[in-house]
Amino acid sequence: MKLLSVAIPCYNSAAYMKRAVETLLTGGNDMEIIIVDDGSVDDTAKIADEYAARYPDIVSVFHQENGGHGEAVNTGLLHAKGLYFKVVDSDDWVNEAALRKVLQKLRELVEDGKSLDLMLANYVYEKPSINKHKVMDYKTALPQDRIFTWNDIMFFKQSQQIIMHAAIYRTKLLKDCGLKLPKHTFYVDNIFVYHPLPYVKTMYYLDVNLYRYFIGRDDQSVNEKNMIKRIDQQIYITKIMIDDTDVMLIKNKKLRNYMIKYLCMMMTVSSVYLIRENTEESLAKKQELWDYLEKSNKRLHHEIHNRFLGRSMNLPGKVGRVIVEVGYKISKKIYGFS
Repeated sequence: MKLLSVAIPCYNSAAYMKRAVETLLTGGNDMEIIIVDDGSVDDTAKIADEYAARYPDIVSVFHQENGGHGEAVNTGLLHAKGLYFKVVDSDDWVNEAALRKVLQKLRELVEDGKSLDLMLANYVYEKPSINKHKVMDYKTALPQDRIFTWNDIMFFKQSQQIIMHAAIYRTKLLKDCGLKLPKHTFYVDNIFVYHPLPYVKTMYYLDVNLYRYFIGRDDQSVNEKNMIKRIDQQIYITKIMIDDTDVMLIKNKKLRNYMIKYLCMMMTVSSVYLIRENTEESLAKKQELWDYLEKSNKRLHHEIHNRFLGRSMNLPGKVGRVIVEVGYKISKKIYGFS
């Protein structure tokens, strides 16, 4: 059985997908690389099929009608046979040395018969246009060099949000928890990380800079202009997460608090862009989102609204605008948009 399955969702990715595949191939036969061609009209399908022909024991390819990033991840997970599962976007890549360390640690844990639901590793914002990269780690938030539980986690800074680029889930856990991402929608990576969290019992943090997150293409979903243009999809994903589970009923206090913090971040991101757009329509959408949260879960609304970020998103006047700028800077750190 393969140790790690990696899905690479590809849509018109011919110009840059090779770097993702090549860096993952350095993991050798421990790897299952699943390239999902999501209805591309360039040479993506051809490149993917060439890799599958050259590396039949490692690379598999699935061609489908365009369904968006979420549907490509769904397809990858459906066909994944490895013990663990990760998503690497086609314009990103991994560090080869870090990948070897991740595979070595996973192999050690499996051979020792130790159960692991989620492995976390660092990710790096790569901005080649300004020759800059920024490492996002969890050294102050998570124990190192041992398996731990939610009871052992420490304080998460706002910039230390667990995002898809950091996460390697146990494949069976993702399948058993019923993870299914919506089609034709951006920002589904939030659901990918958030939905399985209540099912996670054991974790391991490896302090290596595994994932390289490319920032700089104008068509990226995290480009600021696109975030504003696609704000309705951000709102849609936020509502799905509000309805996903009643976090106020989660018994583990630290898990409950982390999931509330995640939802608070989602509410902040939507609110920040709606306020910055500053039209009558956008401000009405912001109010509707907060009303939706209150109607869906009054206790959760009260909890989020009374936290600093939640409260600040509803402040009027100059003070409110200053606080929004703080939320905006936090959003930039979390999403890495340009």
